[in-house]
Parts: sequence; C-alpha cells; structure tokens
Amino acid sequence: MELTYARPLGLCLLLSLSTITACSEGETSEPSSPPVENVVPSGPSTTEIAGINFPPSCSDGDGVRACLLPFPSNRLTVVDDSTPTGLRVSIPADAVPVNVDGVAMDVSDQNRADGFSPSSVIVFAADGVDLVSSGVPNVDDIGASMSPDAKVRLFEIESGERWPFWGELDAQAGLVTIRPARLLAEGRTYRVEVDGLVDTQGQPLTTAVDEWEFTVASSESTAGRLLDMLDSAYERIGEGAPDFSVDSVVTDGGVRVIDGTFEIPNFLDNDGSPGGRLLLDGDRPVVNSDHSSWPARFHCVVPNAVDEPAPTVVFGHGLLGDRTEVDFFGGFASSGSVAACATDWLGMSAEDVPNLAGILGEMGRFGEQADRMLAGQVAFQLLGRLVNHPLGFAADEAFQNADGSPLLQVDGAVFVGNSQGGILGGAASAVSTEWSRAVLGVPGVNYSLLLPRSSDWPQFQTVFEAAYTDVDDRLMAIVLAQMLWDRGENAGYVQHLTSDPYPGRQPKTVLLVGAFGDHQVTNVATDVLARTIGARVHTPALEDGRATAVEPFWGIDPIESYPFDGSAYVMWDYGTPAPPSGPTPPFAPDYGRDPHGAGSSEPLVLAQAFGFLLDRTLIDVCSGPCRGTRIDG
Repeated sequence: MELTYARPLGLCLLLSLSTITACSEGETSEPSSPPVENVVPSGPSTTEIAGINFPPSCSDGDGVRACLLPFPSNRLTVVDDSTPTGLRVSIPADAVPVNVDGVAMDVSDQNRADGFSPSSVIVFAADGVDLVSSGVPNVDDIGASMSPDAKVRLFEIESGERWPFWGELDAQAGLVTIRPARLLAEGRTYRVEVDGLVDTQGQPLTTAVDEWEFTVASSESTAGRLLDMLDSAYERIGEGAPDFSVDSVVTDGGVRVIDGTFEIPNFLDNDGSPGGRLLLDGDRPVVNSDHSSWPARFHCVVPNAVDEPAPTVVFGHGLLGDRTEVDFFGGFASSGSVAACATDWLGMSAEDVPNLAGILGEMGRFGEQADRMLAGQVAFQLLGRLVNHPLGFAADEAFQNADGSPLLQVDGAVFVGNSQGGILGGAASAVSTEWSRAVLGVPGVNYSLLLPRSSDWPQFQTVFEAAYTDVDDRLMAIVLAQMLWDRGENAGYVQHLTSDPYPGRQPKTVLLVGAFGDHQVTNVATDVLARTIGARVHTPALEDGRATAVEPFWGIDPIESYPFDGSAYVMWDYGTPAPPSGPTPPFAPDYGRDPHGAGSSEPLVLAQAFGFLLDRTLIDVCSGPCRGTRIDG
C-alpha cells in the first residue's frame, strides 16, 4: 500500500492540456482544567437536563463511557466570560484515553477551546441498538434525519433549525456516532434528542442520557492562532516579499526547475522542525526569539521563456508527500501558459512521518503535528506572496527571461490542491490574501470522518491500535484529536471560504473535483464540504442507479446553467463500484480499482479546471454525467 496518495489529479490533468484545444514566548501547555461542572451555557439556551448528576471527576468511573459520553456535551465545559461563547472546554485529566504504557492523553490544548469542533462526531452509548430498526438514517438517507418523527434529532438552539446528519455504529467500539451532514455553525449551541431506539429484538432501549447540549467553538477559538500568525508574518515583510534564496536552476527543454528556500517566522518552541509546539503568550502565538525563522523549501517548474508573464499555480501536495509533486506541471509549463510552485505542508509532509509515528503511539502529543500544520499554512501564504509580488521571485534572474523581463505574472496566483492538498487547501484558501480561485481535487473535510473510510488508514492504524488497545479509547482519541486538527484543515475554516470571509479577506470561488467511489478520500467527506460552502453540483451528477443513496447529493443545489461563475462540485465517474455506506474503507477487488487518481488521464477534467482557474468560469465539458475512462470491467 502506498504511503502517499495517488498521482495528483489537477497536476497531471493540467499537463495534458497542451494535447487538446486550449480554452479561452510563552507556555506551550497549561495544567489540567478544574473538575467539570454541570454548566448551562450563557446565551439563548436555557434548557436543563433534569435528573442527571454527572460526576465532577472520573477517577472512579468506567473509562470514557462514564466520563466522556455523551460527547460533545456542555457538562464538559466551565463558564469563562472572557471567551466569545462564554464557555471553556474542561475535559478532566482522568477522563481521557490511556495507551498501553499507561500514559493518559494530554488534552490541555483542547481545554483552551471555547467549544467543540464544528465537525464534531456526536458519540453516545446504546448497547444492543439496532439503528436500522430504530429508524436512524445512515449516510444513504440523510434527508430522513429531518423527519418530524426521527428517533434522533439535532437542533441549532437559537434558530430552532433542524440539522441534517447520519448515524452509524463505530466499527470497533459499537458506540453510536452521529455525523453532521454539513459543518456545525461556529459559536452556536446545539441540542441532541434521543428517544424510541430499539434493540436487535425490537425491544425498547434506554440510553443513559436522552437529551443534552453542546456549544461549537467560535471562529476566534479555532482560527485565531493562524490568523494571528499570518498577521505577524505579513507585518514582518511589510509591503515587500519574504527573503528567499535560489539554490539551483535546471533547464530541460522549455522548462526551468528552480529550487530554493524562503524565510517564514518560527512560532514553535524548537528550531521549527518536527516535534515543536507553539510558543504562546496567553493564547497568541509568538515568534521564537532564539530561532526566529525557518527556511521553508520551494520547488518551481516555470517556462524557460515567455512572451507574456504566466499565471502561477500554488500547489498543495498529497498525503505525507512533498513539494516535488509539482513536477507534474512541467509539461504544461513548457507551453508557456502557466508556471507552478510548491512548498511542503509542514506537519503533514514526508519529513514529518517519523514524528507522526511517535504521535500515533502517544496521542497526547498530537499538538506537535497540529501546531506545525499552522506553520505549513503560513508557508503557503508567503509562497503566494513570492509568486505574486514584483519584489518576490520576479526580481530574481532565475525567474526572468534572458532580457530580464519576468516569467511570472504579478498577482497571478491561483491554487490547486489534491487529496491532502484538497483537505488542507480549503483552509489555506479561506485565510489567503494571495489568490481568489482554487481547485480542490478529490478533497474532503474532517480527518476523524476520513480515517475509518480511507484505504490509507490501515498502514497507520496498526501503530495506533498497538498503543491503544481499548476500542472506546481508540474512537475517542481520534475525536479529541480532531479538536486540534480543526486548526489546520478544512473543518476549521471553510465556513469562511466562499462567504462570511475573515477580516481583510475576500470570498473565494472554488471548484471541487470528486472521483466516484474514491478509496482514499471518501465521497461523503466531499459532500459535507460542498454542503458547507454552498457549492452547486453539476447535474446530472451520476447516471441513474450508480449511487446507493435514496437522494444522491442531498442538500446540494444543482448548477442550473453554464457557463457558471460560482463555486461548484463536479463528480467524475470511472466505472468503479459505489463505495460502502458504513465507516469502512473500500478495497480492491471487491470495490474495484481505486479511482482516486484516475483523472490524471482525463483531458476534459483538465480543460474544465483550467478554464475555471484562468478563464474564471466553469464550462460544461460533459453534456450529461461526467464519465471518465472506465478503469474497471
């Protein structure tokens, strides 16, 4: 099984465009929080859960089931008038997963949050439950979650709005998991109601808690650190560009391959390499006075000569890969139409793999990965400044024609991220002031949703499960990790991607490109992303009968006419079987060949992506469902 994802879709497709007709100082952690209290949050919610007396500590409890469930819940918070929500998460130190060495998961950073993840999976125990007989819809019937007689109901309290979801049993723990079908609104409080569940014999089943509330973290809590880091980074360079150096230039025919480094501020407590944690003054990241910068590496493929400066793709690589994946743009760069530059997704790149292996054995160290992800996000924005600014790459002879004119177009950056690049790229785009359009290939949202459904997870799962032998601990370790993952991936940012932008940013226009039956990034995660950002789906999205859902693409409005100038979602079908409905990964041969990278041989995918990015419009290249070259049967 490959460690990295399949060949990036957008990259390889863009290469083939030439073969078709061109289209127009502080602490890094804090002590464990005080014991939990049964808190009724401030604001519109005044509902109390009568008759429930939750323990303030779990020292005499029965693991996470007695201490953490149901999760999330405002009983695991304390009042804090200094936060936007008026709450602070307060998970007891003796309520957390413990590994085989007896090390309890450190959740001190989770306890800095003023609420729970906008991508929270809702977890509760209902031993012996039959979800089908109970009428709890699975992912194939999301619309049923909105039914008036639904046995599980999810409300946003202030508005009273019902929230769509699907339910399933965790494959190992057997705990009920309720997953929102679009991300939960930041800073809002939700109520969960459960009644009428039955067991496998059809008999009524009683849960320990049948109604509770939880509050979602504010945007300040989730994104504030990264936005502060970016403000600091841009303040350091002012109206100019980051310092950079060119280390090598190799010319191969019509393409120039350029490698070098550029300086990004270092907010970690080490020299910036894997294993560091953010230096915090309160909750604000500060630059390390002993190691104030980190030499981020760049790798560019650019035309050797151009008549007119070329726009530049800022490219985000796949799972635990590196910047050199951008080489797939080389053939297209040789035509002079576009250049492409990449840096590493720090925290999720090849050089992070050894540290990640250690984290999987001790999930209390997860902040090492999440904090470095923020450094990676800073690196992508400063790379964008380098390709956009006349005092950036354009000022160096390596990026110039023989006459000294620039190869790269000023303010010409667009973004392409594939797979992991599509999972982190929505976050990068939401915070960006460097580009306004992005193509996210085979993307998704929420790693805690992605992992159990991905064919890539088992190779890491072996290490993780050897360290966490209790099945409940396994589930909750991932759920708790998501609260930190939010700070670097799409789940924490995309509510500000296409609308409601962060201060100083503009809404972005985004194209999501899916591969039906994807083995690595489940289509379910792409659908959640599309619903959250309000993308419209190309229709008909699939041939009749291809999807197993009662209403495929439920809650995603169709594109009504072309050319289309908004954010869009296009699903490509390569003939592989429909994915499983439950939280298990699809593998060959039962689910055919993995279509994750199949778009690399589809010129029409490229034509559509190219037109969207550079001509600033989406065209219909399918005249019906978008069918790629069949890779099965």
